[in-house]
Amino acid sequence: MTERLLTTSKAIAEAIAQEMERDDSVFVMGEDIGAYGGIFGATEGLLQKFGPERVMDTPISEMGFIGAAVGAATEGMRPIVELMFVDFFGAAMDQIYNQMAKIPYMSGGNTKVPMVLMTAIGGSYSDAAQHSQCLYGLFAHTPGIKIVVPSSPYDAKGLMTQAIRDDSPVMFFFHKGVQGLGWMTPNPRATAHVPEESYTIPFGQADVKRQGQDLTILTVSLMVHRSLDAAEKLAEQGISAEVIDLRTLVPLDRETIVNSVKKTHRVLVVDEDYLSYGMSGELTAIVAEEALDYLDAAPKRLAVPDVPIPYSRPMEKYVIPTVDRIVATAKELVES
Repeated sequence: MTERLLTTSKAIAEAIAQEMERDDSVFVMGEDIGAYGGIFGATEGLLQKFGPERVMDTPISEMGFIGAAVGAATEGMRPIVELMFVDFFGAAMDQIYNQMAKIPYMSGGNTKVPMVLMTAIGGSYSDAAQHSQCLYGLFAHTPGIKIVVPSSPYDAKGLMTQAIRDDSPVMFFFHKGVQGLGWMTPNPRATAHVPEESYTIPFGQADVKRQGQDLTILTVSLMVHRSLDAAEKLAEQGISAEVIDLRTLVPLDRETIVNSVKKTHRVLVVDEDYLSYGMSGELTAIVAEEALDYLDAAPKRLAVPDVPIPYSRPMEKYVIPTVDRIVATAKELVES
């Protein structure tokens, strides 16, 4: 029997559709998510199936429609709202940071906010400084929000289903480069087998994508793909790299991280977010606190330097981690 293949974007849309069929309280809203199907395909086909009362195109007012989703969630609905680019969060930060994240705490747990805020992240296609960031580290730093960053069609469907059913606010970050879109750089890992039936992937469970002995590579999203490509090149040079896809940053699977580092004795964090005060610093701190005695070398980080993402393709390639730079950094770590 031939396995059914889906792109990541279609896997996300299928997860949403199945949950809308299962639960009448689930609805979707955002810019161009109706007839257009979302500019990155995450809501394709939903309007035709569920109609405009449950799939609502909104005006260009992030504060307004994210605030409306927060209000609907507090009243028992399960909204899924798409922020077209994570870079646009500033227009709605109060609703995200002060309302969505804090209402459950400030109500003593009496008011739930079961909503999903999904958004597109990432560069490598020359969309410049205001459309190419990742920023998941910024929101992981905000208490009260669960942070999901899938790298594959299978994970995207299972994690989205879990996110919709969760009673806490969840931010779901999908990378444009893993969506399987025809106008992006071709990515064979953006299409994969996805079961037709509904399923969930629990939060806080990392996935060891490749076993290794010489070093651990910790990463998420598109950088999982590049790290796997790098691991293949490293293997040709006799270096065995273990690649771990964290899948969620909040909650974080510390146990898998620490156990891997205890085995390999070296760790490299590969991150498309900014270097300072983000995921790469947090992960290296965890390793230092919980596995320091097992390290044969200081942890290394490969992330975006603290500059806006350039429009120029050569300059953008210089700041966003590439396969070759992952290979070079891993070799430095193993040889140190």
